[in-house]
Amino acid sequence: MTGAKSEKVPKALQARFEEIGAITDAFCAAHLDEEYRQLIRYAVAALCRKRPSPVASGKANTWACGVTHAIGSVNFLFDPSQTPHITAGDLYRAFGVSQGTGQGKSKLVRDALDTGQMDPDWTLPSRLADNPMVWMVMVDGMIVDIRHMPRELQEAAFAKGLIPYLPEDAQKD
Repeated sequence: MTGAKSEKVPKALQARFEEIGAITDAFCAAHLDEEYRQLIRYAVAALCRKRPSPVASGKANTWACGVTHAIGSVNFLFDPSQTPHITAGDLYRAFGVSQGTGQGKSKLVRDALDTGQMDPDWTLPSRLADNPMVWMVMVDGMIVDIRHMPRELQEAAFAKGLIPYLPEDAQKD
């Protein structure tokens, strides 16, 4: 896990962050939810912090589409069994971009963020418990599901930032 997410961006890219963020915020209000809105904003901010930042040039709506598609891909947004759900075609239309442009920007975003499906760093917080990749940790040279290991090992993994919370504690809530 890479740790806490942030909306902090370089001053030179603050206006660009707000421009893209306004587009993604509106999309999330209309089609997704607050959880997606926040995670997408974190992704836009992460792209703004890259050097050089890929979002510094190009149309804001294409970047908004690409980031939303990339985060949606990590979280299976296009799977009709998920809630919320939207088709990729509807997403592209909502942002006013072609399929090729939307897919291309999404690929650039996924590469820049080094992410893909089920990436624990870009999983919606409400889905962390159900994402098996979140809980895979190397112990004594073996990759194990830390949820099935002794609490002391879970606490050590949590202290190192390898897991987002102690599984047993979450079950008590």
